[in-house]
Amino acid sequence: MTALSYQLYSSRMFPPLEDTLSMLAGIGYAHVEGYGALVADADAMDALERGLQATGLTMPSCHVGLAMCESDPDGVLRIAERFGIETVVIPFIMPDDRPTDVSGWLAYGARLSAVADKLAAAGRGLAYHNHDFEFVPLADGSLPMDLILETAPEVLFEYDVAWAVRADADPIAPIDRYGARIAIAHLKDIAPDGEAADEDGWADVGHGTMDWPTLFNALKAAGTRYFAAEHDNPNDHRRFAQRSFDATQTF
Repeated sequence: MTALSYQLYSSRMFPPLEDTLSMLAGIGYAHVEGYGALVADADAMDALERGLQATGLTMPSCHVGLAMCESDPDGVLRIAERFGIETVVIPFIMPDDRPTDVSGWLAYGARLSAVADKLAAAGRGLAYHNHDFEFVPLADGSLPMDLILETAPEVLFEYDVAWAVRADADPIAPIDRYGARIAIAHLKDIAPDGEAADEDGWADVGHGTMDWPTLFNALKAAGTRYFAAEHDNPNDHRRFAQRSFDATQTF
């Protein structure tokens, strides 16, 4: 049985954090994945630390914006040390900041590479988390995701499979191509067409249209270490957390 993680962004609309962490530990999650707001100030970090200590959950990965990683790498490392974060994950590129051509994506990959080198010197890893736009071909047919990872070979890949599927990509192809470089995978599902509009078309893991048993086992076989359940907009985070956990026990 694989010890599961949970992306705490899924529960951002259901405070307080301490109750969420207690719920997750009670369900059986072993880990959580943090995100920017939870490490943005002293009060937030204190609450997170108290909750982790009270529940025994660990936080091996955390989403942190590239701007912070570039402007305050020492601060990011202090956060990583405090919470035992093994891998810092760059989570998103705002639309106005996204490169539009091959040279732009190569330059972006070089920025990630520079951050990865600084983290590696302190024993921490850097990963990049995809959405759909990294799987939309550029004019020459290349994929931004491939350009990033080819330019920055030391950067790991946090593979959000459902977002790739939303871009009409083959979800298995990146697993075959990148193997154990996919250090973390996000467990997310897609609702059937026309359903779950109030949840942005996402579904609880195992309750949507994706073949998660096949994908999960392919990722495990490739060497993926952590699997983090995530839902971008659940209307009931307890339902999502419980049903997603239960489904993964059958894979």
